Amino acid sequence: MSGLKFAGQKCLVVGSGISGIGALTLLEHLGAEVILYDSSDKISEEEIRGKLPQGSPAVCIAGELPGEVEESIQIAVLSPGVPTDIPLVNRLRDRGVPILGEIELGYLAEKGRVVAITGTNGKTTTTTLVGEIMKAHLGTERTYVVGNIGNPYTLEVLKTGGDTVTVGEISSFQLETTDAFRPAVSAILNITPDHLNRHHTMEAYVAAKEAIAARQTKEDICVLNYDNEYTRAFADRCPAKVVFFSSGEEISNGYYLKGDQIVKSVDGRVTELLDIHRDMNLVGLCNVENVMAAIAIAEGMGVPIETILGVIKDFHAVEHRIEFVATKGGVDYYNDSKGTNPDAAIQGIKAMSKPTILIGGGYDKQSEYDEWIESFDGKVKWLVLIGQTREKIADCARAHGFTNIKFADTYDECLSLCTELAESGDAVLLSPACASWGMFPNYEERGRLFKEYVKGLK
Repeated sequence: MSGLKFAGQKCLVVGSGISGIGALTLLEHLGAEVILYDSSDKISEEEIRGKLPQGSPAVCIAGELPGEVEESIQIAVLSPGVPTDIPLVNRLRDRGVPILGEIELGYLAEKGRVVAITGTNGKTTTTTLVGEIMKAHLGTERTYVVGNIGNPYTLEVLKTGGDTVTVGEISSFQLETTDAFRPAVSAILNITPDHLNRHHTMEAYVAAKEAIAARQTKEDICVLNYDNEYTRAFADRCPAKVVFFSSGEEISNGYYLKGDQIVKSVDGRVTELLDIHRDMNLVGLCNVENVMAAIAIAEGMGVPIETILGVIKDFHAVEHRIEFVATKGGVDYYNDSKGTNPDAAIQGIKAMSKPTILIGGGYDKQSEYDEWIESFDGKVKWLVLIGQTREKIADCARAHGFTNIKFADTYDECLSLCTELAESGDAVLLSPACASWGMFPNYEERGRLFKEYVKGLK
């Protein structure tokens, strides 16, 4: 696919969100004739046209794609939210039409080196931290942070050059449509059940994650979590040089947690790097793992350890990930809206040190909630549930003997209820273990409204 030529080709971009607009922008720069298509019946062609860059000649189509247009397509670019097994994509693939994702398209125009980070949880924090480290090392003008973090790769890639580094947060959805994509350093932070409504099986989800290293060689590096059964097993078949990190075991080569110290071990020779309490602003064991991964990635990219540690000491939590909002009436409020699956939400609970009123529920991604409920471990005083999954979660909680459950029909009702239930010395934690869809357009809006509510409290 790396030999693809776009000039003069009729290219279909499926999806009119930010990834779709980014793909369209790059394709038009490369001389392609672009059709921007959105199958949603809730958007009009006029609304799609309003998203186009100024001067774009792209054709916009909403709803049903005419058969004659489909037959004319020579290359298709899918936005991450578009499943690769829908009838349209299957028909195009059967006809021999190359199917790309926005990440693959961006990579085909890349001129610098690439770092790519995936995992069920921790991607955004680790990607942001690695981006800050690379900026401290190379300068802001030579570092680009892209991908699932909200900045389309295709809108930045034309700025890249031989001395630049692109740091990408790459989701399993985006990895389904990569082929030539080959980062200099990749990382799989962890793999736990998620997005099974999209990938259907755990095996398919794991395979999508592992695709991040598919084109790497022993000249490249893949950073893996030693404590995760899936990533540890992948090390035996990973084509890149593997570097491990661990928060639970001492390893002879790699990075691990020794007491309160993150250390680096080379053939059993240990160097202490930082104290997780004194030298980190981030809370929770999950963030210790994210920091270890970031150190491994940055050292793999040749950044001096002094630069790496200096950035870590000044780095604060990313928005919506175990983010302290305020203390009101003696109650601490934490926004962990990015806890969109049970494993991520477990990390939110682990980070709490006070009796906690927990907000859970949302869109059903076919997740199971047993381990999340078990992680409450006496910390959770009340579980306040909203959204599509509230009955499913409540049934699971009761099966595990947890009965302090309240339902709320609206988000406002939920937030007011949490304030009523919380006493001075408690914490209120928004960490839903579910996606936001159905009640909110995205997890950012869910978190923003939570913070807005908290800041309005007396």
